[in-house]
Amino acid sequence: MHVLVVEDDAVLADGLARVLGGHGMLVEVVGNGSQADALLQRGAAAEVLVLDIGLPGIDGFEVVRRLRARASAIPILLLTARDAIEDRVRAELGADDYLVKPFATAELVARIRALARRHGPKPSLLALGALTLDTAAKRARVGERVIELSAREWAVLEYLLQHAARVVSKQQIIDAILPWGDDLTLNAVEVYISRVRLKIADAGVSIRTIRGFGYMLEQNADHA
Repeated sequence: MHVLVVEDDAVLADGLARVLGGHGMLVEVVGNGSQADALLQRGAAAEVLVLDIGLPGIDGFEVVRRLRARASAIPILLLTARDAIEDRVRAELGADDYLVKPFATAELVARIRALARRHGPKPSLLALGALTLDTAAKRARVGERVIELSAREWAVLEYLLQHAARVVSKQQIIDAILPWGDDLTLNAVEVYISRVRLKIADAGVSIRTIRGFGYMLEQNADHA
C-alpha cells in the first residue's frame, strides 16, 4: 500500500514513516501543504493520504478542498490537535476520517487499512505453505484449521509473513507492532515467537532463528 504522509513535524513524520513502513506500507513524506498539493496535482500514486491540518503554506483544509475540486477520490485521514471537528471534516471537506493528536500508532495503522479496504480492491491473502492470513477478516488458518492468535501473536506472525524469506530483528518487530509509548522487551518477543511456532507447527513453514540477527519465516523444503 502506498501512503502519502503530509506532516511538518520532522520527528513525527519520521516516526510515522518508520512505523507504517514496518507494516509493509510504501511511505512518501512531504513537509508542507504546497508540496503535497503539487504532488497530488501530478497524480501521485498514493492509495491513502495522511494529512496534518496545521501545515505551513496552505493548510490541510485547503489541500483537501483543492484535491476534491479536482474530483479525486483518494481516501483522506486528517491529523489534528483540535477537538470537535468531525462535522466540519465530514460535511464541508470530504475527508474520510480523522485522528486527534496524540494518537496510538496501532490506531493509525488500523484506520489507514480500513480506508484502503473501503476504497480499494480487497487485499490479497498472505500465504506461505499451508499457512494463510486474511488481513481483512483477521483470520489465520493452517489448511482449513483456524488458528487462535492473540493480538500481539497476530501482529508478529503478520510481520514475519510480510517479510517471508527475509531476516528481521527483534527490534524491527517491536518497532512495527507497537504503538508509541507501549513497552515490549526483546525477551517478550522471544515468548511470542515461541507461541506462534507452536501454533503453525503443521503449516509446512518454520520460524528460523538466525543467531545474532533475528528471525526468518520460510517454507520447509519438503513443502516447497
